[in-house]
Amino acid sequence: MGALYVKDDEAFRLAKELADKRGLTKTAAVKLALLNELAKDTPKPSVHEIVAELRRTSKFTYDPNIIIDKAFWDSLYEDDD
Repeated sequence: MGALYVKDDEAFRLAKELADKRGLTKTAAVKLALLNELAKDTPKPSVHEIVAELRRTSKFTYDPNIIIDKAFWDSLYEDDD
């Protein structure tokens, strides 16, 4: 296992502040901060890509004739008694 030594008062203070706020150790706080920063570099899908994936994987089909109004929502909750 490698070691990381950071001899910087501000880095120590920030790690301690994050650790205290999150209830973590300073090591876990540093790991969390690093993971969050690295995640920012991961490309996020666009809305169009998400919609295309939902359409591709959905078992429901779009019906342009359905009007989503109060009557529609009420019909979802009607009892069949």
